Amino acid sequence: MASAGRNDTARSGKSRQSGPRAAAAYVRDLIFAAARELARVAATDLDRGMRMTGLAARLRLLLGAIAVAGAIALALPTQAQQQAPIIDPQTSAVNERTLLRELPRIQGDIDQLDPRARVLIQPDGRVWDHFHEVTLLWGAAIVILGTLAALAAAYLLLGPLRISAGRSGRKVPRFKAVERFAHWLTAASFVVLGLTGLNITFGKHLLLPLIGYDAFSVVSEAAKYVHNFTSFAFVLGLLLIVAMFIKDNIPDKTDIEWFKQGGGFIKSKHAPARRFNAGEKLVFWGALGAGILVAVSGYLLLFPFYVTNIFGMQIAQVVHTVIAVLFVALILGHIYIGTLGMEGAFEAMWTGDVDLNWAKEHHDLWLKDMQAKDRSGALPRYPSATPAE
Repeated sequence: MASAGRNDTARSGKSRQSGPRAAAAYVRDLIFAAARELARVAATDLDRGMRMTGLAARLRLLLGAIAVAGAIALALPTQAQQQAPIIDPQTSAVNERTLLRELPRIQGDIDQLDPRARVLIQPDGRVWDHFHEVTLLWGAAIVILGTLAALAAAYLLLGPLRISAGRSGRKVPRFKAVERFAHWLTAASFVVLGLTGLNITFGKHLLLPLIGYDAFSVVSEAAKYVHNFTSFAFVLGLLLIVAMFIKDNIPDKTDIEWFKQGGGFIKSKHAPARRFNAGEKLVFWGALGAGILVAVSGYLLLFPFYVTNIFGMQIAQVVHTVIAVLFVALILGHIYIGTLGMEGAFEAMWTGDVDLNWAKEHHDLWLKDMQAKDRSGALPRYPSATPAE
């Protein structure tokens, strides 16, 4: 019996899988079975001598028709479901290009209360993703490595810019303690921001293979929080630098002469300069402009959807990363000149004092102003070229 049942089931399954003809045969069998049942009941009634009235006959006939119709109605959806063709995603599915062409006609609703967050599909996001994963990766690598290569070549070919007259042994005060604090606050926070920011772009390509997924996840999460909170220290330092140094970074005609004389890199010529030369002024205004752009774009990303929508945030991310990479290149040049590239420059911001001969060679007009103020008593702290201990 079990074997017969399985055979019947197999034959039935095979019949149900044979297409629309099998469905029609199945419905026809149901109708014939219902008709045979009605005939059998009628014959049984006659044999028993039961005589139905005309109303009872019509009622039974009506009930039989309803039963047949119900059986057909129940059988057809089940049979149609069983006969549904197997979908081949390569041939039957709507391809992505066709779906995107229909995008203006696609309608729907979403329960997100904030209208700026009601973005489920954004085709333009593919452009941003390609920029972030490909264009930015290669562009940043070329800019940063190219800058390092150029600075290395300058050091190997030209060497550091020495003090022509040698050190005098006498010191001149150049930066106050509060000015150096503002500089190092900005510099330290910039280094932290640069390293944690570069991890977002290069981390999974350089750091991940070295430390593994688990450690990289922990490092990257910590780097994200450090990056976010260090930004406040950077902005504070930038504001302090602007407040203290902007008056000495206003361009004037002396800067044109500085460029004409080779900016102090041609030993046979003397480039005049006040407290800051034209090169330092370019760094100041470049750092100020870049700092404003990375701060504004960064806070748009740090506080999403408060001011702009998803497209505006993508623009902010592009601006933030591009300006940050250029900012890193600018500061690399600044670090080189302030350390390896020029003798006596680093101690100006480290100790606050510079050698007298260094001041004469690189900031002669500023030195004359300071000496005049010292002789007039307007600058009591300024020593007239005090010997170094």
